[in-house]
Amino acid sequence: MSTRPAPLKTRQKDAIPNIHIGQVYDQRYIEADIHYERLENLADFFGRNMPVHYHDRFYQLHVVLSGTVRVHLDEVSYTARAPMFFLTPPTVPHAFITDDQATGHVITVRQQQIWEMLGEIDQPNSQGVMSQPLCVELQTSANDATASRMLRLLEMMSAENNPDSLQHARAQQALLQLVLIDISRLADQGQPQQNTQKEDVRVFHRFNELIENHFREHLTLDRYADQIGVTEARLNNICRRLAGQPSKRLIMDRLVQEARRLLTYSTAPVTEIGYHLGFKDPAYFARFFRRNTGVTASEYRDKRKNL
Repeated sequence: MSTRPAPLKTRQKDAIPNIHIGQVYDQRYIEADIHYERLENLADFFGRNMPVHYHDRFYQLHVVLSGTVRVHLDEVSYTARAPMFFLTPPTVPHAFITDDQATGHVITVRQQQIWEMLGEIDQPNSQGVMSQPLCVELQTSANDATASRMLRLLEMMSAENNPDSLQHARAQQALLQLVLIDISRLADQGQPQQNTQKEDVRVFHRFNELIENHFREHLTLDRYADQIGVTEARLNNICRRLAGQPSKRLIMDRLVQEARRLLTYSTAPVTEIGYHLGFKDPAYFARFFRRNTGVTASEYRDKRKNL
């Protein structure tokens, strides 16, 4: 007679998760001061809908090159057209969703590294700009040299993204310092108009907090709505407006994200991972994963091993 495997051991998470990209996504960069990645690579791992989270002691810069982006920075929500960037200082909660084929750049930097760079730049208002979340649509016409130069610098950072190459860290640092100068200049363009009420953003963040705490329990939507104190219809409406997705999709995306993480960083059998994520039937977990990713769990694990 078979017995159900014991639950996998996981650390207790905050209500809003603190994501260390080196620990969660790519352990090769765990000691790096500057971590560069293509947006599309991160989206393949985390999904296009990134629920609310923050990065303690890290700044993060997202540059999206195509499509429409919904961004939620603390209690403010924006809808912006690419090319655009958004900047999140340490501890600022943020969430975002990009179009399915969107490409771009994501740079994660230790706060001490940013502070040292800003001290060297000594540009008026540069430190003030970097202390607040920022969302800017880029005008890349011929008469806007700053935005065009910033995008070229980011492509150069992409080309330098090889930790084994000679002078890699120094080159990345020099390029990032130039990017920071351009960010401080572009910040004056102003941010896209806010498109929602703060109360709706708070409901959205609260829903994401509850998902983080309970996604393994497969709660019904009415249970989530009851805990927030809103109707299921209102919750669904807020999620569609702020994330472009129904509320149920956000829960499914979080399950898929955790499944991907466990398949990448644990050696547990696929069946055990399914049990850990609250699936009582291994066959149902297998169908769920394939339906949401296009590959089987074993195929996904093999693909990540070969990266």
